[in-house]
Amino acid sequence: MLLPVIFGGVLGAGWLVLDRTRGQTYRHLRKLDMEGLRLKKLHGPFLFLLDKFEVGRRLPVLMFRMQHAIQKMYGIQHSGEKTMLYCAEMLTYSWLMLLVGCLLSLVGDMGLGGMVGGLALGVALPFALYKDLNTKVQRRDQDILMELPELLNRIVLLVGAGETVQRAIVHCVASQGERNHPLYNELRKMVGDWNNGYSFQQSFEQFSRRCGVQEVTIFTTTVLLNFRRGGGDFVLALRDLSQVLWEKRKAVSRAKGEQASSKLVFPMVLIFFSIVVMIGAPAFMMMNM
Repeated sequence: MLLPVIFGGVLGAGWLVLDRTRGQTYRHLRKLDMEGLRLKKLHGPFLFLLDKFEVGRRLPVLMFRMQHAIQKMYGIQHSGEKTMLYCAEMLTYSWLMLLVGCLLSLVGDMGLGGMVGGLALGVALPFALYKDLNTKVQRRDQDILMELPELLNRIVLLVGAGETVQRAIVHCVASQGERNHPLYNELRKMVGDWNNGYSFQQSFEQFSRRCGVQEVTIFTTTVLLNFRRGGGDFVLALRDLSQVLWEKRKAVSRAKGEQASSKLVFPMVLIFFSIVVMIGAPAFMMMNM
């Protein structure tokens, strides 16, 4: 039983030494606003290890994908630092699972099974967090794509009624109030950019970059190419784009319906077997009697 004691002691002492000697260097990163991080106070040693081993240079593809997802979820500003924080969160969970495995090996009668279980969870949790991040990004992109045709229809009606594009967008944003939706959150930032002196083109390009959705890029390109013309040509271009976006919305809705139906298969199988057992068990009992 010495192995869990030694291994757990090395993990605990190593974290304590790194936190006292190197952790203070990364204290400023704890002030960054990033939802979902629950263990910021423990990140210091792991941020140092990420810098020491140059994870960004050794795993460029993985870090690029993670940073791209972080930019979509939490914004472009400080995206590099937020990516490091998310990686540190993953390592912190792994470290805690290893400590819990050592503790179970000492307290319970599991022997080395506790360490093995902790190691398995320590390896699995980072992958689960990475998958959860990608799932949130995919859900965000789908929400934007589902709402974009509705927004475009409102803009077409307002522009056709004589409003300018800028005023039509401001009216659409104002009509949503404080609704927490990724598309309207980005539109509020775009309106804020206008109020801060950015040009219409710059604000729209920043909006497209923040959304990171191909359909939004097509929408912004269409608007920027045609809004100077005004009149019927602009409205006609938006209506053509609206038809394309409605078709894509239908495709997303069908995909969501198929996913929902596939998720129901496993519970239905469990219910079926439960019913079979409930009906078959009395019959077998009567046969044995």
